[in-house]
Amino acid sequence: MPKGNPNSNTVRVDRYQKKAGYKVKTFKLKGDIAERFKEACERKGVGQVATISQLMEQFISSVEKTKE
Repeated sequence: MPKGNPNSNTVRVDRYQKKAGYKVKTFKLKGDIAERFKEACERKGVGQVATISQLMEQFISSVEKTKE
């Protein structure tokens, strides 16, 4: 639950994200890489979160294939 005195929309969104299984992940990157990634996503017209999710899925698949 959000801290402080959240409005009803914040509470609703937080409840939905928990139900849908969303997790917050925080990590640090060098500024140059982060900025270049942001610009590349903008040029291609794709979202950063969607692109990172796709890259993570591809990596997981490649690791799982090497297990077999």
